[in-house]
Amino acid sequence: MSLPPGFLDELKTRISLVQVVGRKVIWDTRKSNQGRGDMWAPCPFHQEKSPSFHVDDRKGFYHCFGCHASGDAIKFVQETENVSFMEAIEILAGEAGMPIPERDPQAKQKADRRTQLVEVMEQAVSFYRLQLKTTAATAARDYLARRGLPAEAQARWQLGFAPPGWQALRDHLSGKGISDDLLIELGLAKRSNRDKPPYDTFRNRILFPIRDSRGAAIAFGGRAMDPDDKAKYLNSPETPLFDKGRSLYNFAPAREAAGKGKTLVVAEGYMDVIALSEHGFSAAVAPLGTAVTADQLRLMWRIADEPVIALDGDSAGMKAAMRVIDVALPLLEAGKSLRFCLMPEGQDPDDFLKARGAEAMQALLTQARPMVDLLWERETEGGTFDSPERRAALDKSLRAAIARIQDPFIRAHYGEAIKQKRWTLFNPRRPATQRAWQPKGARAPVTASAPTRASLLAQGNSTMDEILREQVILAALISNPAILHQFEDALERLEFLEEDHDRIAAALLRHVEAEDPRQAVAAELGDGPLEKLFAPRHVTLCPAVRTPGDPDMAALCVAEELSKLHARRGARQEIEEAVRQAEALGDEGMTWRLGQAAEARNRAERAQTEDRTEFEVGANGARINRDERLRLDSLLDEISRGKTRG
Repeated sequence: MSLPPGFLDELKTRISLVQVVGRKVIWDTRKSNQGRGDMWAPCPFHQEKSPSFHVDDRKGFYHCFGCHASGDAIKFVQETENVSFMEAIEILAGEAGMPIPERDPQAKQKADRRTQLVEVMEQAVSFYRLQLKTTAATAARDYLARRGLPAEAQARWQLGFAPPGWQALRDHLSGKGISDDLLIELGLAKRSNRDKPPYDTFRNRILFPIRDSRGAAIAFGGRAMDPDDKAKYLNSPETPLFDKGRSLYNFAPAREAAGKGKTLVVAEGYMDVIALSEHGFSAAVAPLGTAVTADQLRLMWRIADEPVIALDGDSAGMKAAMRVIDVALPLLEAGKSLRFCLMPEGQDPDDFLKARGAEAMQALLTQARPMVDLLWERETEGGTFDSPERRAALDKSLRAAIARIQDPFIRAHYGEAIKQKRWTLFNPRRPATQRAWQPKGARAPVTASAPTRASLLAQGNSTMDEILREQVILAALISNPAILHQFEDALERLEFLEEDHDRIAAALLRHVEAEDPRQAVAAELGDGPLEKLFAPRHVTLCPAVRTPGDPDMAALCVAEELSKLHARRGARQEIEEAVRQAEALGDEGMTWRLGQAAEARNRAERAQTEDRTEFEVGANGARINRDERLRLDSLLDEISRGKTRG
């Protein structure tokens, strides 16, 4: 059976050799680099213990340095499954979701037709290259020289020139027996509306040959020499060889360079790609007259895990970046993303390289920003979020954007990253690295300061009440997921004293949208932290936990616990500040009296004799008992007078 042209290339693009081989071997994790697709294992073809079997996923090739077995995914399946060539293709195509073309007795004829079309395109490339050396192309050569492309570079990129005449290419190829219909099919000529012979598609333009993954010429891009031309750049139309949404300029050389460790850079135009490559950034590609498509992204990810999108430093470049983000969001996978390198205002990569050189460009690429940064800027740029309604609108747009991510784990990480940025935006006076936002395991141990150790505030009974209230708040929210959105912002702001509480809250915020948040948190953290949270008697007796399902009652319970917790912390913080001031003055008596006041307050709170009507708002925004407020004011006055005397 003869397969259609391009079928095997498409199949190899869709499958991962690492996944195919991974079914038969156990990878050596010490020697392998999964992020680069560079994997090692004991060879499946001969008996060995050391990992001499190498797989290069980017090149789609394996080789054993022991028995010298080598090949691609198709050959690997043939050898390991003992099947024929076509049977191996059927196995891989089934895994890739590609239907095998029906057995077509005319398949060879179709393959021959493609070969014929490619040959005509190559003849066109040769004709245009010769035209670039003629007198008619003097202005074109001068233009290329001004753009930094001497004759040697022009030859490397096989640049050409389409003469100004209407039928130069058509007349040349007709003389070689090539029909007008074939030229029209390839987009090299167009039919006349005036009952005249077909005329050339490209006229008075510098031409850039476009080649497929195998290096065959499939289309042209043309840059107009006449400043009054309607289109500055003109690409070939869609043809049997050319699908612009599935092609990238310079794809084959870029794939080879990326396989050698070069950063894959995606620019906007032909000259940008050429300039990047000429300056050493040989893994450079560009879309072909369209915005980046999903198929083009898949092509990029096939050869690099994290391509860098290098766009012009103007509003059009930023808009192009946003279009790329919208295309990429639903396609994101673990380890497959994009970074963005925005050029200085008014410059494209070509301009920047001429002005600053390769070293400065490398610095820009190294500083390329993750996609989540640009997504955040798009949603917040120029906005004012000074009201609950405006903040709610921002939250809605961000949730809608994140919801487009199909992978649940990536969606969760994006949600957490966005919440960190939201925290920074709405809490500019507080550090962005709040404990509630620190990644798991990153929290530094809490140590008491010297003044705090000198007082009774550092003893366990002073913070135990806060820890108990943290437990009730979390247990009530987990038991009543219907109120999670109502308290999401409060939960984000809350600083937990217990590390397990911190972890539970962070996980709960990541799974706000889950059907069963408790199950989602347990799946992420294990059952231990939740069992410990719900075990204490004061938690089980909480009405919102004991009889869940009443959102109004649960909301009142959580609101009251939050209020008491904030009041407790506000008072503690003011006393701690007073202790620090007293210690600074060397007044041990004052420190002792403050400790006594704090202990009296602790006893009062444990007895739950406080009347909520007897609270007022302190300087730090917390609610503080009035009697305690008077004691604190008196002590703080003494400290102030002591400072004045000093």
